[in-house]
Amino acid sequence: MSLLVVGLSHRSAPVSVLERASLAAETQAKLLQDALAAEPAAEAAVLATCNRIELYADVDKFHAGVAELSTLLAQHSGVGLDELTPYLYVHYEDRAVHHLFSVACGLDSMVVGEGQILGQIKDTLALGQESHTAGRLLNDLFQQSLRVGKRAHSETGIDRAGQSLVTFGLQQLAGGADIADWAGGKRALVIGAGSMSSLAAATLARTGVAEIVVANRTRARADRLVEILGQAGGTGVTARAVEMAAVSDELTRADVVVSCTGATGLVLTGETVAGALGLPFDAAVTAVEASAVPAADLDQHAAWVENGSAATTAQAQAVRQATVPAQSTGPVRLALLDLAMPRDIDGAVARLAGVRLVDIESLAEASADAPMAADVDQVRTIVADEVAAFGAAQRAAHITPTVVALRAMAADVVAGEIARLDGRLPDLDEKQRAEITQTVRRVVDKLLHAPTVRVKQLASEPGGAGYADALRELFDLDPQTVAAVSRADLNDPNRGRS
Repeated sequence: MSLLVVGLSHRSAPVSVLERASLAAETQAKLLQDALAAEPAAEAAVLATCNRIELYADVDKFHAGVAELSTLLAQHSGVGLDELTPYLYVHYEDRAVHHLFSVACGLDSMVVGEGQILGQIKDTLALGQESHTAGRLLNDLFQQSLRVGKRAHSETGIDRAGQSLVTFGLQQLAGGADIADWAGGKRALVIGAGSMSSLAAATLARTGVAEIVVANRTRARADRLVEILGQAGGTGVTARAVEMAAVSDELTRADVVVSCTGATGLVLTGETVAGALGLPFDAAVTAVEASAVPAADLDQHAAWVENGSAATTAQAQAVRQATVPAQSTGPVRLALLDLAMPRDIDGAVARLAGVRLVDIESLAEASADAPMAADVDQVRTIVADEVAAFGAAQRAAHITPTVVALRAMAADVVAGEIARLDGRLPDLDEKQRAEITQTVRRVVDKLLHAPTVRVKQLASEPGGAGYADALRELFDLDPQTVAAVSRADLNDPNRGRS
């Protein structure tokens, strides 16, 4: 196993960098194909969410793999390699497995314990399978990560350590008040009809808003979401769908807006929000000067991510705070939750009178001080156990083709000796011949049983990869036969399917 992951996340990079590096669906598919075409990579998968971009690959050379994957991420994200490199992290073999399992359990999420990442990991696996870039290793890895994530949520209270990003965002909008009390009777506008927007709409319906308006670029998807909301009996919410062109008008009636689209530009500009509230908008005064963060501070932030030292943690906090817009004070007329990456809503609107904006940046800031539940330690134990089990299974699987080839060779020897016996004793009847054949096979099976079982056990231990080579050498097995068994297993169309 030579698993390598290169990526960046909210833990390693400012949201402004993540925003620029975000990958559209078609870009992800092209990245996978290019990764597979690269010499060091035999398999590839990309995990792209609102706060992380990670490229997984099975590589035969570590340093060449890191260089190639980093270059591919830079090329497809549009962020220069020199600018991107300080924010990239690299995990290899068991550490890469540990990282993905931690991600699947919600330990690496912006809101610890959130379960939405499991759906995103499932989408990653599906894309790798559809693109034929996920082979034996990545199929096994991502399938197991889903099982580990589900185990963590079912066996521990990790869900209590944090909420979904939607719920956490609404809590921030509520400003400490009970969400149901805060949302009761409000009019909500949901922009987008994807998984995150649908979750937001369902959550708002449960909190008791009076009306939900759904706007989406594809009207049919907005209509479908409204239909689902109407079927969620018991909420009493009124839901309707509108065209995207009607968003400006709906803003004048909305109390709460949640936006999460795949747009590459702003969906709600400062001028649009200010106009809906009847306020002037001075872009020169309200614009967020994220580019004003000194390069030195960014370097220190990257060092903090790499080294985890307390001395630079304050600098990392300063970098995040410098890019978060100052909020207006006074009564809130319009509450905005932006869950998109890149962002849907102009950060400058936070300074408009009567507007409260919560986005990925401010969620990162708020969650940094969230208390960690004791259940997190239990999940970490699960992850450690599962990483060890996965590594052992992969090492054992590595020797399986050699064992299969050995048994195939033994079967050929038996067949050859029985054929020779037929020539020497042509008068044997079928019953006698069958009994002799069965006896010879039993002898061979008994002789091979103990060493093959033991070699699998030894191979599953750290450093056990050499046992396969020893077995091939001792029994003079044809390397091409072993390779043929490996290819047959790898090309099994049913292997690793969800």
